[in-house]
Amino acid sequence: MLKFRYQARDSASGQMVKSTVEAENEQEAAKIIRKEGLNPISITAESAVSGGLRERLNRVSTKDRVLFSRQLSTLINAGLPLVQSLRNVGDQTQSKKLKAVIDEVVTDVEGGMTLSASCDRHPEVFSRVFISLVAAGEASGTLDKALERIADQQEKDAEIMSKVRGAMVYPVIVILVMLGVVGFMLVKVLPQVKVLYQGTPGADLPLVTKILLGASDFVIKFWWVFVILLILGVVFGSRYARTAGGRQVVDKAKLHMWPVKVLFQKMYMARFARTGTTLVASGVPLIQVLEITGDAVNNLYIEQAIDRAADKVKGGKALSDSLEPEQYFLTLVPNMIRIGEQSGSMEDMLAKIADYYEKEVDTQVKAIQTIIEPVLMVILGIVALVIVAAVMLPMYSLAGKSFG
Repeated sequence: MLKFRYQARDSASGQMVKSTVEAENEQEAAKIIRKEGLNPISITAESAVSGGLRERLNRVSTKDRVLFSRQLSTLINAGLPLVQSLRNVGDQTQSKKLKAVIDEVVTDVEGGMTLSASCDRHPEVFSRVFISLVAAGEASGTLDKALERIADQQEKDAEIMSKVRGAMVYPVIVILVMLGVVGFMLVKVLPQVKVLYQGTPGADLPLVTKILLGASDFVIKFWWVFVILLILGVVFGSRYARTAGGRQVVDKAKLHMWPVKVLFQKMYMARFARTGTTLVASGVPLIQVLEITGDAVNNLYIEQAIDRAADKVKGGKALSDSLEPEQYFLTLVPNMIRIGEQSGSMEDMLAKIADYYEKEVDTQVKAIQTIIEPVLMVILGIVALVIVAAVMLPMYSLAGKSFG
């Protein structure tokens, strides 16, 4: 299977959509895109993918990318030729995948290609931000500084994602524990309760006990149904999330779903500003900055907002005025950008926006954990109360009859 990056127009809304799709060839990719109700404009092979566990484990990590950028920057700054610097970095890397890619880049550079053009042949490893910054560094003769900025930007982005994932770990663990306890009660405890009360004359089981005993019988007899549904849900859910329609659903949920919507909005603002800062500092033109940050933000709706703003900027409108009406851009962003436009300090303003929202992400993560913890505890308490009631109520009923 091959992975294709495409740009298409939504037949219903007329909006531009950028995403990826897996297919055997470009023709099959076009068919899949059209089935989603989209009219493909451009389809480009991104990389070969197998989807297997081996390839997933062989992906180049963010840490390896950061080390590559920082080591290459240090060696170039020390005066070593580019090819020798690449070979030294390739010898030091622990990633077999990255080492193989560096070897191919070295071959291309020795053949007369620029570093940016060589890296552009490996989009599965080097992002558009990386390529654009390297190209800007080559053009200005400051490749070492450009690589240093790339490493800083990658580290900041990885730090934000780590905080966001951290906010999701606790509720997932609690939910899994809750499901495990409920499953244990249904499979092990409730069947014993059923045997106990079946042998007790005059036992009139409450409704909640009857419901849970019925659920217990169903789970014991048809446990394989749950396993099959879980596997199908994971497989088809992950595949659907990679389609254009699935990505729209997921990206919209991130911006609207309580309580994470504010967290994701602030994360996207931080990512937009941090990427923009890095690109502006490297001398990349504003229109190209907007095109690249649209991809780097990694949310379809934010990307569409940036694309609309870029079209207005092409027409002569200020970036701050172009972003102001966009609902997914928080008010502080265009206001700060306006100050940067008026003072000629766009890079500084974008850096301040990035710093502010990166701190806000940390605050929001703590706020979400504070909100989710009591909510999950209440839910867990209710589940435990229902199960205990299902077990204990018949006992009280029997006790009352015996004393009566």
